Amino acid sequence: MVIVDAVLETERADGFAAWPVAIPPGRGLLALSGRMAPAEIGTAMAVLFTYNAIQVSALTADVLDRHLAEAEALTAPGGLRLRDIATRAEVAPGCCFGLESWRDWEDVVHGDDLWLGHSPSFRLEHGDGVVHIRRDDDAGPPVLAIETAELARQLIAVQRRLTDFLTLAGQWAADTVPPLAGPLVAALDEHLKITGTAARRR
Repeated sequence: MVIVDAVLETERADGFAAWPVAIPPGRGLLALSGRMAPAEIGTAMAVLFTYNAIQVSALTADVLDRHLAEAEALTAPGGLRLRDIATRAEVAPGCCFGLESWRDWEDVVHGDDLWLGHSPSFRLEHGDGVVHIRRDDDAGPPVLAIETAELARQLIAVQRRLTDFLTLAGQWAADTVPPLAGPLVAALDEHLKITGTAARRR
């Protein structure tokens, strides 16, 4: 069985001290869900604020709105991680294809190709209702394979877990940065495309 998670790379939270954080062990990927501890939510927020160069020392709703208006985007290092429970094979998100692009995987369900970033670099191949994921420089067997129908189900689960994460983020913000609770949740929802239905790419 293949499990798909929305994850953030947490290196940007190293040394962050504005609020409590919890850096995960190993490769430093933090899965987003409704089961996260407050310090893990703090880690996710630290990553997003640091990666987007949003100063937290004098943070207000106006500062956040102005930054988002100037940047026109809120980007998130990470993406979707696919893990085969049986083989322990893993496809980690590549650079330059962040979590804000996770909805693009919905096009794969419809048979489209998708660039998965680099370092690591993977490529997709479609065949007989199955998506095969291979290393870009390897002609050998696929690292991982998932049925298209199962991928669709997993993406629904990803959205559900992200929605639960959004709820926890709102609770965390209400306790940690109260004036930002509403604007922050709205920005996360909009820029990470969490709720609603995304339009297909052309």
